[in-house]
Amino acid sequence: MAGIKSLAKDTAIYGLSSIVGRFLNWCLVPLYVYIFPTQEYGIVSYLYSITAVALVILNYGMETGFFRFANKENDSELVYTTSLISVCFTSILFVVFVAVFVNPISAAILLPDKEVYVMLMAATVAIDAFSNLPFAYLRFKKRAFRFAGIKMLNVGMNIGLNLFFLLLCPWLMQRCGWLVAWFYEPAGGAAFGIGWIFVANIISSFMVLLMLLPELLGRKYRLSVPLLRTMLSYSWPLLILGVAGILSQNMGQMIIPYLFKGQEEAARSMVGIYGANIKIAIVMVMFTQAFRYAYEPFIFSRAKDEGEDKKQAYCDAMKYFVIFGLFIFLGVMYFLPVLKHFVSPAYWTGLSVVPVMMLAELCFGVFFNLSLWYKLTDRTQWGMYLSLLCFVLMFVLNVWLVRMIGIPDGYMGSAWAALISYFTVMVVSYFVGRHYYPLPYQVGRMTLYLALAVAMYLGVVCLENIFSTSVLYAVKILMLAIYIGVVIIAEKMPIPGLNKH
Repeated sequence: MAGIKSLAKDTAIYGLSSIVGRFLNWCLVPLYVYIFPTQEYGIVSYLYSITAVALVILNYGMETGFFRFANKENDSELVYTTSLISVCFTSILFVVFVAVFVNPISAAILLPDKEVYVMLMAATVAIDAFSNLPFAYLRFKKRAFRFAGIKMLNVGMNIGLNLFFLLLCPWLMQRCGWLVAWFYEPAGGAAFGIGWIFVANIISSFMVLLMLLPELLGRKYRLSVPLLRTMLSYSWPLLILGVAGILSQNMGQMIIPYLFKGQEEAARSMVGIYGANIKIAIVMVMFTQAFRYAYEPFIFSRAKDEGEDKKQAYCDAMKYFVIFGLFIFLGVMYFLPVLKHFVSPAYWTGLSVVPVMMLAELCFGVFFNLSLWYKLTDRTQWGMYLSLLCFVLMFVLNVWLVRMIGIPDGYMGSAWAALISYFTVMVVSYFVGRHYYPLPYQVGRMTLYLALAVAMYLGVVCLENIFSTSVLYAVKILMLAIYIGVVIIAEKMPIPGLNKH
């Protein structure tokens, strides 16, 4: 249980930066959707999904590889500098490649007149890819507060720059334009539109890199080619896993424009509506990411332990992940009538994707928890197989369901494709993992918690047309309290102040 408490503490700290940071970034969505029409925000959502894939490619599994070999090798400093040199080289190579071929790349991703946006995001993703290793080093050294502090500063700068470029600069141009005209007008001024979002991104990413200099300077850089070969051998399946995984996560936003060629405006509008509404479901993503930041160092450090205690710790981690994930699901769904106001009413037609995507992200989180079996047994090729399976399912289901539903609600096909795909690979990973690294997961109990949460959600849905709004919210709060109470009793969790005697 001590290990679980440590994991919970680190998850809480990482979660502060992840959840609060993403929440604050999430607050930019209302700014975007109230300023820009659905098709313009669709470009932002679409380009972000592409850069997410590029970021995974540029990391090529080295983050997980670093954790594995830093705990396995005697010289963790050599592992760190070898990783840094490798990722730095590939990041620079990526920026040069995009700069040389920016026109054909922009045309290939259906943004032939947006070369500036593409170049800005390419430079940003290269900086972020390199910065991920110093962040991983902070996690390895268990410097969670510094990690969280830099992440929060990054979010603060990004928000401030967005407000500056999108709101303050146009206001200043009307009153005392000379203050900002020297840089604002040459870039296109207000007509540059969503381009200022990408400018804010690259500036904040560069400032983060400067803040990470203490983790980069003052050390002797050594490159071990044999070690790098071993790390790449371990990590390349994780690259395939990561690319397939991120393609799966962003499949809907990436594939819709290709499915409706000749109807670009309508397709971009669907991407914008879908992208804005899945931001409501991002609370589950934030929880999963916070857990992931703490979980990878946790499982590799516990792998050195002997006996059954470590296996019990892994199982407890899974159980409490599901418990808290279901609580988040209930909380978001119960208060969706309030949360929906974070996006413009023009986007509300897509609110039906939220419950589907919340459950999909919960399945993805469980799938990530299950990944420890192939990481600890060095069978990372299984991660590749499972992610490829997920990718194939996601692609086929998106093409089928999105086209079948069509314009304007085709994005619902993407949401259902995500849920079906994540659930499938979660189940497959569980049964394969039982063969290679069997763990006594409490599947029955977790299934009962799932059934309870779904029943509570559907029960409130049935009451929506019976009670007034105020009474309904009281019922929702009571339901959340009942869920917590059931968990406390079932898990025999200590209650401060009541368990002293």
